Amino acid sequence: MKALQFSKVAALPQNARWEELTVRPAHLYSRTDEIRSPFARDYTRILHSTAFRRLKHKTQVFYNVDNDHVCTRLEHVAHVESVANTIAKFMGLNDELTRAISFGHDLGHAPFGHFGESVLSDLSRSVGGQKFWHERNGLRLVDELELLEDNNRNFCNLNLTYAVRDGIVSHCGEVDENGLRPREELIDLALFDRPGKYAPATWEGCVVKISDKIAYIGRDIEDALALGFLTRGQIEELEDMTRPSGALNTTVIIHDLISDICANSSPERGVCLSEEALKKLNAVKAFNYKNIYSSPRFNAYQDYARLVLGSLFNYLMALYTPGYAVDNVVKAAKERPLLCSSFAEWLAKRSHPSALPAQFEELAARCKNAKIYGDLADKSMYASAVVDFLSCMTDKFAVKVHAELLAY
Repeated sequence: MKALQFSKVAALPQNARWEELTVRPAHLYSRTDEIRSPFARDYTRILHSTAFRRLKHKTQVFYNVDNDHVCTRLEHVAHVESVANTIAKFMGLNDELTRAISFGHDLGHAPFGHFGESVLSDLSRSVGGQKFWHERNGLRLVDELELLEDNNRNFCNLNLTYAVRDGIVSHCGEVDENGLRPREELIDLALFDRPGKYAPATWEGCVVKISDKIAYIGRDIEDALALGFLTRGQIEELEDMTRPSGALNTTVIIHDLISDICANSSPERGVCLSEEALKKLNAVKAFNYKNIYSSPRFNAYQDYARLVLGSLFNYLMALYTPGYAVDNVVKAAKERPLLCSSFAEWLAKRSHPSALPAQFEELAARCKNAKIYGDLADKSMYASAVVDFLSCMTDKFAVKVHAELLAY
């Protein structure tokens, strides 16, 4: 096991592509006493974002918002960062970039986990919109949706570096592959039109991609055991898969896979597992899909998620009138105060001032971000805003505002 093998290809200032990897979509204000690197700055911008905080109330796999011991999306992100950072430091890669990608990689997830993602995709396409998938939505979120106050208390987009944005949109770990290597071209990230279409642009992005899979495999088993999802026979089957330890806990599974990656990876071979470890990982993943993710015990939860998101979508879409979109939402807030006041503010921050009632004039003046919804004259643009708004909700908030729809 040889350490620091990747130090010559790491995304560090001596890398020939450093300037391209650290470029931002727009100018980001600077400070005379700034001590952080560009990637460390991205990490803290993600950490202080509202989207990151919302991950603590977003489902990972098991919907159980009142159970403190069930893994949430935030805990998963922390696991990915831990795995990726351990590997990156051993390899000699840029751990600040690795940390930033890890913390940002799942910002685009919808409420209610992957099933919520599927529901939003169906809703979007029902009105002529695009398929919803969380990697691309993550890029959209950090580029256009999420806002932070700058040093003048104006709202601006996150404006992250190319390398971090690339790591977010390219992190899909659902494809079973080994020997991950970064692509050579620093392409326009808008070219990603399906999950996993291109490899990440950096070795650090490759490490996060494989770490994502390592992190969720073991933790999902722990939750399934704690919630009684698995039979004695299924548990014994899993124990046989994970020999020699046979331990069905996250720490042991993660440790074994990290050690295997560090022992087998090199710039020549790529970021890879041994054939034995890869076979074991894919077997456990297949087991999880068959016995956990596809369990009929999720049917009632899926029906509920479809009801909540579908009802919210239909209600908000029914408020649309060309030229009066925001006005209608504001009026509806008298009966649905939490839902509609929140959505009105969402629209006000991201629409052209000409589309807004006078009450939002002061807020609009502080919003220096891209006005992605224009003047809302096009219903498809309004529909896009509804999908964006729903995608950024936590499970708890979606349930809470859905309850308002039940009131007469």
